[in-house]
Amino acid sequence: MKEKELLEFIIKNLVDHKEDVNINVIEGERLTLLELRVNKEDVGKVIGKYGNIAKAIRTLLNATGTKLGKKIVLEILD
Repeated sequence: MKEKELLEFIIKNLVDHKEDVNINVIEGERLTLLELRVNKEDVGKVIGKYGNIAKAIRTLLNATGTKLGKKIVLEILD
């Protein structure tokens, strides 16, 4: 669950509506899917200009996953 805690820390420091951050974890044998929901007003902050912030977050999660021997996929939901 380290990946969930990492994602939650990053997202809560980006958004204005911290109480609306919801992360659903779907664990597989070699894959972990993280479904992220935030307030509609904060979606742009999480994705960033040209998707740069989302890409950076995915890079950090992939580094964590490599260390744990898993692939981690982040899905940002509306």
